[in-house]
Amino acid sequence: MASSKLQLPADDSVLLLVTHSNLSTFAADIRVSQQTTVEALKDKLWRKTGTAVASMRLQLRDDTGAKIADLDDDAAPLAAYAPYNGYRIHVVDLDPSSLTSGGWLEDTSLVDKYKMSDEAYDKLDTNFRKFKEKMVPKNSPSEDKEQLEKHMEELCSKIKVGDRCEVEPGAKRGTVKFVGRAEALGRGFWVGVQYDEPLGKHDGMVKGIRFFECPQGHGAIVRPEKVKVGDFPERDPFEDDEI
Repeated sequence: MASSKLQLPADDSVLLLVTHSNLSTFAADIRVSQQTTVEALKDKLWRKTGTAVASMRLQLRDDTGAKIADLDDDAAPLAAYAPYNGYRIHVVDLDPSSLTSGGWLEDTSLVDKYKMSDEAYDKLDTNFRKFKEKMVPKNSPSEDKEQLEKHMEELCSKIKVGDRCEVEPGAKRGTVKFVGRAEALGRGFWVGVQYDEPLGKHDGMVKGIRFFECPQGHGAIVRPEKVKVGDFPERDPFEDDEI
């Protein structure tokens, strides 16, 4: 019995570069069988370039760009023109009204830009301008500091030396001993308190400056928003003991 061998067809495809008459920056590689007809090749190129088949003329050029032939027989296979790897298929767009004409697909400066008036933009429910206004503080840092100082001054106007008070955090009770500015401690207003119990940090002297006098460990100087004045008698140290 004679042995038989499966005969596989040789690969007859070629790798070609595609260029376009209206698109100076366009270039693409395609691998195509030499048995492909010119008409079928045009259909492939229409999908890549946007030039309609009816408006397309193809030229075969060598790797230097020199013209070899016009592919003018739609029924002929590509092999009839003997292309080699690296040859070029140059697409010529014959339609003067084609989308590719005039550089529309490459020069974005030719495209009309949509412009919205400031009035229409401001009417949008959300836009970047409104978002930015929410994120950026309306007041300058100096204005914010002035408002903070004014707020602290208003709080201090309701606090007097000798008032009983409670200080947060911890609801520590004591007596107000100082109200006013203390530049050595920082800008703004401060309140000095003598705690009933040794819950403080000093005796009324801070950074070498005597603000008030009290037993050591009973003194504290805090911001006015932490101080609440009122009827806060000294706590009975035995009030929580069981009977």
